Amino acid sequence: MKRKLFFIGIVLILAVTSCSEFQKVVKSSDYDLKYDKALEYYNNEDYFRAQQLFEELLTLFKGSTKGEEVYFYYAYCYYGQGNYILAGYHFRSFAKTYPNSKHTEECEFLSAYCFYLDSPGPDLDQTNTRRAIDALQLFINKYPESKRIEECNELIDKLHNKLEIKSYNSAKLYFDLGDYKAANVALSNALKDYPDSQFREELLYLLLKSNFLLAENSIESKQKERFQNTIEQYYALIDEYPKTDHLKEAEKLYEQSLNMIKQIN
Repeated sequence: MKRKLFFIGIVLILAVTSCSEFQKVVKSSDYDLKYDKALEYYNNEDYFRAQQLFEELLTLFKGSTKGEEVYFYYAYCYYGQGNYILAGYHFRSFAKTYPNSKHTEECEFLSAYCFYLDSPGPDLDQTNTRRAIDALQLFINKYPESKRIEECNELIDKLHNKLEIKSYNSAKLYFDLGDYKAANVALSNALKDYPDSQFREELLYLLLKSNFLLAENSIESKQKERFQNTIEQYYALIDEYPKTDHLKEAEKLYEQSLNMIKQIN
């Protein structure tokens, strides 16, 4: 027990000493010292303290070579703390403020990468996902010889995959809720927007079934046209996937649609 209390005491003493040292630096008028200590905190991954010091130095060193370095590290402090919204903002601001800096390309990439890191799961709003794709593509267009091009393309592929999953889930949700009119639109859009989708076979089948269920639940004056649409969707599925896992169900829907059209006629 005594040993445990001893170690706790040592930790508290170190913490107090560290805070006291930091406060002395904050109150100091030696700005070179502040810069050196900010770098020291930064290199030790104490981004919170480093950021506070760099923030004060931003105005003091504005317009100088050191000011450029201060802003670069300042942006990275937000990045190190996982605040990707502010990090991205400051990386973009750095690139605009110092377009000829040796750090500009890196900052433009990181501003796009921050959008990528801030992109949510496929079940949530994908605004930042689209922003990330646009920003990464802009970087590729601006720096076609960059060593980061391959990484950018890989990130864009991951983001497109997320949008593809979002599109599929949204369309299937309409189907599961029984809103077949909306499901038809969403499923068709998913196929149009992502023609090489990993869910293509499933989307085609769901569109076939959705058309059938919409026709079945329609007023008589609209049934014939909608059952004909169902037959068209059957051929669309079978033409691409003649051995689809949904073959038996698809053929059943096809036969039922033919019979319904005969009855209507």
